[in-house]
Formats: sequence, C-alpha cells, structure tokens
Amino acid sequence: MTKKRSRRIAKVQEESMANAEKIAEIKAKEFDEKMKNKKIEELSVELPAQPHPPHLESSRDRALQFNRGQPSDKDLDPDDVFEFGGYVAREAMCDEEYWTAAFLRAETHWEDRNHDRYVESHLRKYTDQEFNEIKKRRNVQFGNKCRCIVTMKKDSKDVKRPVLKSMVGTLDLRTRHFVGGETFPEERVKPSNFGSFRMTRSNRYGYIANLCVSKPARRQGVATNMLYFAIKQAKLDELERVYVHVERKNKTAQDLYKKMGFQMIERATPQLEEKQLYLLCLEI
Repeated sequence: MTKKRSRRIAKVQEESMANAEKIAEIKAKEFDEKMKNKKIEELSVELPAQPHPPHLESSRDRALQFNRGQPSDKDLDPDDVFEFGGYVAREAMCDEEYWTAAFLRAETHWEDRNHDRYVESHLRKYTDQEFNEIKKRRNVQFGNKCRCIVTMKKDSKDVKRPVLKSMVGTLDLRTRHFVGGETFPEERVKPSNFGSFRMTRSNRYGYIANLCVSKPARRQGVATNMLYFAIKQAKLDELERVYVHVERKNKTAQDLYKKMGFQMIERATPQLEEKQLYLLCLEI
C-alpha cells in the first residue's frame, strides 16, 4: 500500500512539474516578445541596462523541491505549534507544504475510486487546483483570511524526513464575516437585507474546511489534536465561534466534532437538506 502510494505521488509530481515547466517556458517567450515590442515603440528612449530579464514566478511555475526538509525547531515559534505523540500541528510554511496538503486532500477525495482508470489524472488536476486555491486563500481579502494547518511527523536526531513523507493531516481555518443579515454561514436571507454588511468583530466567525488525515495515521488522535490546535488559533484571532459543515452520512466526523464541543445548528438543517449536510458550531 505504501509503495503504491509513493508511486502515485511520484507520478502526480512528475506531471505537475512538467506542466509547470511548460507554463514557465510560455511565460518566458511572452516576456521576450513584450520586451521586443517595447523597444520598437520606444526607440527614442534610452532604457537602463538590463542584462537579464526578471524571473517570472508563480505558484505553479516555480520548481518545487520535494526533498525539502521540515523547518528546524529554532525556526518555529513555540506558541505557533502543538506537539502530541510523535506529531506536531502548525501552520504550513512553504509551497512544498501547500502542495503536499493539496495532494493529501486530493487523495482523500478520490480514495474510494482506486479502480477508476482516470484516477491518476483526477488526482493531478485536483491537486493543482487545490494548490492554487490554498495560495489564493492565504491572501487576506476584505478582512477574511485563511490558515492552512498541517500535522507533521516529528523529526528526531537520527531521522530526518522530507515534507512529502512527513505530512499526515491538514485542514483550513478560515475567518469570515456574516453578511446581509446572516445568522449562520451561507444562510438564505431576503434580498432586502443585503445592504447591511459591516465588518466588525462581532460578526466575524471561524470556519473549518478540508479536514483530512492520511489512512496510515488515522485513529491516532491526529484529527482531534489538529482541531484542538485550530481552535486555539481561532481564540488567538479573537473569534467567538467556529462553524463546520459535515456530511449527514459521516457519523464518525459528527462524533469527532461533538466530542470537541460542537453543537448542531437546528435552524440550518432544513436549508441543507438538498446537500445532505449538517452545520455544527462551537462557542469559544
């Protein structure tokens, strides 16, 4: 099982990097063409010497170093990490960790479809899309922000693992605001209420999404402790409540959240009938 997963990760990596190289090559050609056109248009202007064109970099065309190791303890603030057993929960810190979190989410999403002949293609596309989304969500917009939280195997004096082989869990902790008269996330409200949006501390809330744990690390307290760390971060962000949507058929997840103190929002249940979800909330 482990060898099969390693081969799958390697294949997805290879295809992602091949796409990234193509994008980088196209962007470099576009840049050269723009520079030529600019010189033609500005023949009367003396341009400063520029021996090398600036490097064009994006979340996809930068070469990811998949053998990159974890940050050392001295690079981490003790208040920003939570250690338990042989693991540590913290916020993701680099592109390699964002990519690995994206792959873990893709793998979890498609884990029951291993016999699908196109599963490798689905994994690659899902990973690339989620990687880009994680990068976008990290940028604070309109007062909303997102923490990509990960759980890693702890390095020891004799064992140093690359990021790819260290990550066992991930989730998003998002800061949102109630808008248009909402009393819970994504509530359907009357159009007449949409003009009443204000970003204040009282209408902010936390929202947990994309919680997943790799199969080999399940039933070891990873999800519980990762949630505990996320709630601690929500308190530091001065949030008063945290919400999460859970599938109605996922009793294991429901039990996990209820054990952490989350309670069901009954008034949201009828609205979520079609999506077969429940909305849970934790007052902190």
